[in-house]
Amino acid sequence: MTHTAFGRPLPSAEETREFLSGGLAPVGCRTCSVRVLVKKNSPKHTSIQWTADSSACPVYAASDRPPALQDTCPELQRSIDEDVRAGALGVAGE
Repeated sequence: MTHTAFGRPLPSAEETREFLSGGLAPVGCRTCSVRVLVKKNSPKHTSIQWTADSSACPVYAASDRPPALQDTCPELQRSIDEDVRAGALGVAGE
């Protein structure tokens, strides 16, 4: 029996896994050494998946806002941008 949602077949476990983690690459912050997984979906859209508690980042730890409501750490963003410029991290579709 095929399960559906809104008249469409539900994705397989493999399709779901690919959607959630496909294309993620490790990036280390050059300031604090925190490591995250990153996917550049476009030049302006970056997906970041934390692999450790975000409080390991001094910028996040110093904030009084919950991590989910904070903007990306500027130091981490610089590290991601440098990896893209160096060709160590690709942008989807480019």
